[in-house]
Amino acid sequence: MHRTTYTYDDVVSASYGRCHLTPRELPHQRVRAAEVTIEPEPDDWSTGVDVYGNSDSYFHVRTDHDELVVTATSLVEVDPPDAGVPLSPAARGPWEQARPSAVGVAGAGVMEFVLDLQPPEITRAVADFAADIFWPGRPLIEAVTDLNSRIHREFTYKSGSTAISTRVDTVLERRMGVCQDFARVAIACLRSVGLAARYESGYLATDPPPGRERIFGADASHAWAAVWLPDDRWLAFDPTNDKFVDERHVTVAWGRDYDDVPPLRGVIYTESKKSRIDVSVDVSPIDVSEITDGPSRAGAD
Repeated sequence: MHRTTYTYDDVVSASYGRCHLTPRELPHQRVRAAEVTIEPEPDDWSTGVDVYGNSDSYFHVRTDHDELVVTATSLVEVDPPDAGVPLSPAARGPWEQARPSAVGVAGAGVMEFVLDLQPPEITRAVADFAADIFWPGRPLIEAVTDLNSRIHREFTYKSGSTAISTRVDTVLERRMGVCQDFARVAIACLRSVGLAARYESGYLATDPPPGRERIFGADASHAWAAVWLPDDRWLAFDPTNDKFVDERHVTVAWGRDYDDVPPLRGVIYTESKKSRIDVSVDVSPIDVSEITDGPSRAGAD
């Protein structure tokens, strides 16, 4: 369950929003149930699929309100990763051979993930960081594993240390950030050497410290990166945790960058001078025997 609560110090007369909160249907991931609710109830509501194949929803609340609550619940079945991907010839070959340009891929579906963003994120600092990892002839899987580990080892995770607008160069300089920052550093490094990389968002099932009960809402939305392989598969990895994405990761959406797939964004009409946002995410593993048709319990496994 992912709940976002906006509180305002004055009446909001209208609220428009767009959200990416419904997990993707993938070969290894099946959405058994999913629902997004808005309070107050929206006057207009529509769902669709964006250019990257992600489920997105739009809503318009015209009822006066000083609090807006968006709650997404889903039940998702996730398989363990394909153990053969890291060992495939596409992953074991030299990283240079994984460049889309090297294998004659010209379609926008892959090539746009090679291009830098605007404003540019591939700076001299990014290129230098990547050059220490992607030396000539190094196997792709070895280089990506090294990139994953170096970000985990050399950067400090600190909640609140960055904002959505924080640039990759700033994260490199401070060596500090959160999961979305580490994913964006990895993506910029991959693109700096001509590889296709995408930003993936979702959730990660986490366990409490030994001897302590799970705390509802203690989890948070998560982000990681993925690199394109010449066999037209994507290898996803999680720099925050120095691991490849597995069955504990629930994929919601992907795009070129965070700006393509934020959980929520919108516009409000109000005289309010102050607002507050509270986010609660709970990812609860459940036993397979509990899964039935039309489940009412939200979680992920």
